[in-house]
Amino acid sequence: MAEILTTEGVSASPGGQYRHWETLRRSQPPHGLSSEEWWVAIKFARHQTRRTIPLKDRNGNSFAYSLADPVLELLHEIDRDASGRITTSNQITNRQTRERYIQSSLIEEAITSSQLEGASTTREAAKQMIRSGRAPVDRSERMILNNYRAIFLIREFKDDALTPEIVFEIHKTLTEGTLDVEARRNYLRTPEDKIAVYHQGDGTLLHTPPSARQIPQRMAAMCDFANKTPTDAFLHPVLKAIILHFWLAYDHPFIDGNGRTARALFYWYVLSQDFWMFEFLSISSIIRKAPAKYGRSFLHTETDENDLTYFIVAQLEVIRQAIKILDDYLGKKALEIQALEQVLRSSVSLNHRQVALLGHALRHPGMRYTIAGHEKTHAVTYQTARTDLLDLASRNLLVKTKTGRLFSFTAVTDLARRLQALT
Repeated sequence: MAEILTTEGVSASPGGQYRHWETLRRSQPPHGLSSEEWWVAIKFARHQTRRTIPLKDRNGNSFAYSLADPVLELLHEIDRDASGRITTSNQITNRQTRERYIQSSLIEEAITSSQLEGASTTREAAKQMIRSGRAPVDRSERMILNNYRAIFLIREFKDDALTPEIVFEIHKTLTEGTLDVEARRNYLRTPEDKIAVYHQGDGTLLHTPPSARQIPQRMAAMCDFANKTPTDAFLHPVLKAIILHFWLAYDHPFIDGNGRTARALFYWYVLSQDFWMFEFLSISSIIRKAPAKYGRSFLHTETDENDLTYFIVAQLEVIRQAIKILDDYLGKKALEIQALEQVLRSSVSLNHRQVALLGHALRHPGMRYTIAGHEKTHAVTYQTARTDLLDLASRNLLVKTKTGRLFSFTAVTDLARRLQALT
């Protein structure tokens, strides 16, 4: 009886951390408990909120996850921050800057996702290749370009139900021109393929995937899970996306490109559920900073009763960090624009109408301005409006173009740099 009383109130995640036995056994247990007793109490608490999913390991045992405090807290932070500061940011709600930020994040994800799989090229070279449209010069650049193209393919498929054919198409796009045996591209591995995952450092065996003979049925089950709308228990879309990520990585259905395909499925699902802000996030850039932690979350899951919570918590932390990086970046850009607007307001060489137009152009890159529009906005004569815009063009702050008989004006691409020169 005394032993039962001493284990009451033990949390599934003591101290807010969802720890594996390998970590917990080195920690000080609560008074009156041995490390082993503490672990048993923790496991009991985890089983109280344990939810089984259709994924089974190679021996037929089910995977499950627990709705422990770290999971609920991280989901709350992601929902709060993604739907709060970020979605109300002018840079995100503004169509012109929105597309520019999406483009940058897609390039970043393409580069780092490929680097996780062994691509080695400079970031500047990779960005220049994508933006210029030049052909890749080696396998590393081909991997990056494939990742970039796959992200656009995912956007096309986001309103479709997931099928094995879609998974094959994503994998085909990701691996085109990069496999050693190109004829095998887009095919599932066979029993003759000795596929396993080893530690990159010491060569330790980390994971042996299920039999190749099971792959067609397992992929069909994964697609059913992705497409099913649960009626008995709510599953947060971000959790479901993370589970799909793990599912494909665990099954390892392809000879190569499994990690990239798994991360692509994650993006496919969150975008299919209208979590559009994930277009601005690069999860691979965070994973690449701590690849050992990423691999350890897989290992802990497999060595503790197929408890997916380890992987889920690790991925939720990755997402939270990616959101913070984006939030910090947007905040920095907002401060830069405010500083430039202050420069504009203190300029003695520009009138208040020109200041207002340039301030608007800073926040809306690519916007076109016309003499008639400027005239109407500031309630001035046509000649005054014309003089304002032509003066800005003569200062090389606006670019003048002619369509038919009408002139239009757009801000120069390096407007911020040129405005700084006004001080």
